[in-house]
Amino acid sequence: MHEHPPFSRRDLMRSSAGAAIATVAADRAMAATAPDPWTRGTSIAQSIKPTHFPDADFPITRFGARARAGHDNSAAIAAAIAAAHAAGGGRVIVPPGIWESGAIHLKSDVNLHVEADATIRFSTNPGDYPIVFTRWEGIELMNYSPLVYAHGQSNVALTGGGTLDGQADAAHWWSWKGPWGGTVDHGWKEGMPDQRPARAKLFAMAEANVPPSQRIFGDGHYLRPAFVQFYACDRVLIEGVKLRRSPFWQVHPVLCRNVVVRGLDIHGLGPNNDGCDPESVDMMLIEDCTFETGDDCIAVNSGRNADGRRLAAPSQNILIRNCHMKEGHGGVVVGSQISGGAHHIFAENCTMDSPDLWYALRFKNNALRGGLLEHFYFRDITVGQVARAAIACDFNYEEGANGPFKPVLRDVVVQRLKVTKARRVLDSQGLPNAPIGTLRLEDCSFDGVTDPSILVHSPDLNLSRVRVNGAAVDRLT
Repeated sequence: MHEHPPFSRRDLMRSSAGAAIATVAADRAMAATAPDPWTRGTSIAQSIKPTHFPDADFPITRFGARARAGHDNSAAIAAAIAAAHAAGGGRVIVPPGIWESGAIHLKSDVNLHVEADATIRFSTNPGDYPIVFTRWEGIELMNYSPLVYAHGQSNVALTGGGTLDGQADAAHWWSWKGPWGGTVDHGWKEGMPDQRPARAKLFAMAEANVPPSQRIFGDGHYLRPAFVQFYACDRVLIEGVKLRRSPFWQVHPVLCRNVVVRGLDIHGLGPNNDGCDPESVDMMLIEDCTFETGDDCIAVNSGRNADGRRLAAPSQNILIRNCHMKEGHGGVVVGSQISGGAHHIFAENCTMDSPDLWYALRFKNNALRGGLLEHFYFRDITVGQVARAAIACDFNYEEGANGPFKPVLRDVVVQRLKVTKARRVLDSQGLPNAPIGTLRLEDCSFDGVTDPSILVHSPDLNLSRVRVNGAAVDRLT
């Protein structure tokens, strides 16, 4: 029997080198043929079905609106919206001036157009916001109407260069939060009523599968209304307006399809003043917006705990581009009301910069929420400074490991993220039975870094051409 002679050390090295070259070549070939996920990302903007409105205007003054202090224009605005809807659609015009109003409910084929130098000043009387079907912190219920609201409508818009002023402050709405550690005074003092008992009751009702129609809140429960909420709508446009002094979440599309949020100027530093919270949304574009908020600038959600799992409606196919984030807890955030899952979220060409911006990119989840989070792609994001870490993946958020539902986060790709100043590059904390999945950083630079990254149960971190404080690194410490 003929036996091959044993390999020499030189032969082994040659064989290993050849195998390595072959492996690299194979990897490159696979990368060249693999579909570019950004093909899907960039196609979102072209694939969204647009709104379109007849060339007909319905000025609110025609229906009795008056720009006069103390004059409630709610009925006049509602009449203009009803007339436009009945006529087959058109623009309801809010002309220059200050217009006081309670809740505004939009209808199909109506564009509420707030002209430049026009301000809708919303009432701070909770009685001016009737009980409607809504979603609060990821749970369906009957509660105060959002200030601007549409339910089950199609081809609907809020546009113009004017201002929506929610008038929330330390004396109105914000104190309902209870204890809070934000950057502005929100008015709550020990002994004042707040949302905590009702919040706990709502969460318990959802876990007990009480029908949403029987989860009735409102007066005496202190659950603040959202500012602008489109619920179960198709073809939505929110463009150009300025939002100021929101009671709660600011732009909140829920279970909607074909949504465009463009050119908004959002400023609200009160408690839970998230800028834009797409929740269980499919096909959405957020572009050219400015955020300065008392919570996350953009937070992608899909329902909390049992309610999110009941509806099982992920947020998906969302493109964020050309936005500017100032103060906030996070720039682009996923979670924490994320039990319905999220996938194919894209962000590009954004700028972020504030000593009061905690994180640039952030994922929040835990074992009580669960949910499958995958396919997140971020590129060409420039950050001046963030207070805590450039990127955070946090499964210890709120209840942390105290729950039976495994959170999953994987396939996160960050390309060309440039950070001038951050305390840490990465704060990534999975759970023992739920590690953070694949996170890939490519062509990124992080300067002004003072503290090591935190990596707990985060084994699948891949770095390619990453620099920290000017030095090339192949791992984070």
